[in-house]
Amino acid sequence: MRKNKIFVVGLGLIGGSLAKAFHEHSNTTITGFDPDQATCKKALELGVVDTIERSVGEGAAEADLILLAAPVSGIIKLLDELAAITLKPDVIVTDTGSTKKGIRDQARHVLGPEVCYIGGHPMAGSHKSGVMAAKADLFENAFYFITPEKNTPSEQVERLKGWLVPTRAKVMAIDPESHDEVVGVISHFPHIVAAGLVHQLHLNPMNQALDLPRLAAGGFRDITRIASSDPTLWQDIIMNNKAVLIKLFEDWDKVMTHVKDSLLAQDVEAIFQFFQKAKMARDQFPIKKRGVLPPSYDLYLDITDRPNEISRVTGIIGQAGITIININVIELRENVSGVLRIFFQSDKSRDEAMALLKAHHYNTYVDE
Repeated sequence: MRKNKIFVVGLGLIGGSLAKAFHEHSNTTITGFDPDQATCKKALELGVVDTIERSVGEGAAEADLILLAAPVSGIIKLLDELAAITLKPDVIVTDTGSTKKGIRDQARHVLGPEVCYIGGHPMAGSHKSGVMAAKADLFENAFYFITPEKNTPSEQVERLKGWLVPTRAKVMAIDPESHDEVVGVISHFPHIVAAGLVHQLHLNPMNQALDLPRLAAGGFRDITRIASSDPTLWQDIIMNNKAVLIKLFEDWDKVMTHVKDSLLAQDVEAIFQFFQKAKMARDQFPIKKRGVLPPSYDLYLDITDRPNEISRVTGIIGQAGITIININVIELRENVSGVLRIFFQSDKSRDEAMALLKAHHYNTYVDE
């Protein structure tokens, strides 16, 4: 029986994790390509792929599913390469780009109706990057958008959904334009705002005198966490969702102008309603659900100021085989209980650590 062939182009965190998940398909060969030869070698060593192709052309020609796992601008260039290759008549071409309309337009232009292109966007990531960080369960319970067009054959959509079953993601079909608006609101614009807040802090005249970043360890640190994301990646994303973001800037200006005008008018009720409506909306968000923004699994605890206390805490966690991503002492504890903050890879690791520390009589807290 002939084996099906999945060809993954781009073997970083996302492409590598999808390749690992695809291994659950029986009677399937996973082949890969990456422009970085060291990445290719490591992907083979780790068993992320079964074989490495020498070029995009060689891998794509025999593939039943072609997955382009690259930044948006890179995916558009890869579509140009695929256009020059004779592909199998029933192949599905998909991708993992963070915006969809521009990629869809390019696919229409260079691939034409003869090739089935269905865009994709897995809404998951990690604080780590590269093929070394790839893991098969990266997308479990996360949303995975696919963006078929109205004239895409339903059997091809179902085929793609079938390929994605091992990811254990929540696959959601949506048109490309709606996708870009949705991620613009809940992911792209928040990244701009977070980066803008960091810029505002550093440009403040008080920064030099008081070392504002050191004082901003509480709520400010939390709401600007995503500003630490890869700037090259986010430059690519933002530039490819320009129209949506410009409209969001206009809406944001209206909201901020309303707050400013309310302050100038000393309109106490308007200010109260601004915060009240935001609180009511925020309190309706689902708890412990993986969304679009990278999740944070943090644990707070009280510790006394005595020698080796932090070592004792990390020792208790480490002896149980639980990995700690990061740790920091909180000096400014506005709206935060606990003086030590520990970051974990998952809610499971965090909850296990919390139970252990409670057994050793530590007061622990989780901020949902």
